[in-house]
Amino acid sequence: MSAQVAARRFAVLLVFLLSLACGSATAFAQYQADSSATAPTPWSEASLTPSPSSHEPLAPEPFGLDALPVTGGEILTKWSGVVADIRAESDILTRCREATAPCPAAAQKFLSVIADGRAHEGRARIGVINRAINLAIRPTSDLAQWGEVDRWISPLTTLATGRGDCEDYAIAKYVALTESGVSADDVKLIIVRDLSTGEDHAIVTVRLEQKWIALDNRRLTLLDDADMPHVLPLFALGNDGVRQFAPTAIADTTAARTPAPSSLGF
Repeated sequence: MSAQVAARRFAVLLVFLLSLACGSATAFAQYQADSSATAPTPWSEASLTPSPSSHEPLAPEPFGLDALPVTGGEILTKWSGVVADIRAESDILTRCREATAPCPAAAQKFLSVIADGRAHEGRARIGVINRAINLAIRPTSDLAQWGEVDRWISPLTTLATGRGDCEDYAIAKYVALTESGVSADDVKLIIVRDLSTGEDHAIVTVRLEQKWIALDNRRLTLLDDADMPHVLPLFALGNDGVRQFAPTAIADTTAARTPAPSSLGF
């Protein structure tokens, strides 16, 4: 018996010396492998399937900037109101498609834009919708049209009057894109600061092949977000609510002092 004990002790000592020769990392890895075979898991059954967000990188925001959720304030209130109006107008579009009720002229026009978008793919779809909405609306300030400094309007109301300012163009494009088959995750309405004028301006960005394409009512051509001249991104609006872009080293801190737009230009 004593010989067996001595042999076991010698074997343990030999393994220990070999582990030193191989390096501490190898020894520790072997210890982990051995202990994992007998130690109980500390996780619950539900945690054995991690959510995709714990392993997959978050999709990049437009302009390559981080953005944080906005939980209150004027811009969130405005966006929430527009989203409610968009849902109501979605019912109108559904009834028009099903021919279950008379279809207003504005809805017919909007459905035509959406159908034209569906007939194209990729960048062509984005360009068709950008052009159609730009040509369907005449630039008019909220003050001139509604007697208010800043009023955000849903697409059918804008197309019914044929007039609107920059956020009205952007809202109509946002809805047309999502209705034409673009994923809502890939469409953002962006509020930027125009550094050349000091005014806030609304555009739409669409993610295409890991790039964000900018749609602007001031031009018919499409630009990558990085090529937008003289703008400072402030807010991103979409199906995930409102997010505020974090300050960056290249941002004009003077232009960024006002956190929320009180009015937007054309």
